[in-house]
Amino acid sequence: MALTLDAIAAGQVFGSATYTVTAEDIVAFARQWDPQPFHLDDAAAKGTFFDGLAASGWHTGAITMRLLVTGEFQPAGGLIGAGIEGLKWFRPVRPGDVLSLRTEVLDVREMRSKPSHGLVTVRVTTVDAQGEPVQTFTSPLVVARR
Repeated sequence: MALTLDAIAAGQVFGSATYTVTAEDIVAFARQWDPQPFHLDDAAAKGTFFDGLAASGWHTGAITMRLLVTGEFQPAGGLIGAGIEGLKWFRPVRPGDVLSLRTEVLDVREMRSKPSHGLVTVRVTTVDAQGEPVQTFTSPLVVARR
């Protein structure tokens, strides 16, 4: 069920399903969007900063978006972002990593310019199977009122 602004409160936390990253996924994304050796080939990645095949940070971001769209946090009107703040990657994502999300509501407020909507600021943390963060960011989302 889609959550209207009135049903969302600071402190709420939402989860997601999991996504298992494969070497094939990493290479396919890199071929199209970030064709650097450490994203394209495990052997070429040896001896680089990553010392093995690693997903592009932008690939991690795309996986995060998929998990957000299909996750527990379902704001009315869809996931309409008004920006991203403080995007950080903590460690490389590798083949076999199982990722999921923790979406925490930080703030809820009305929009003066558009009273039919409000802004919900969330911190989205992408974690591995051990619960360790691999990526985080904060984003204000536009959410419809009841």
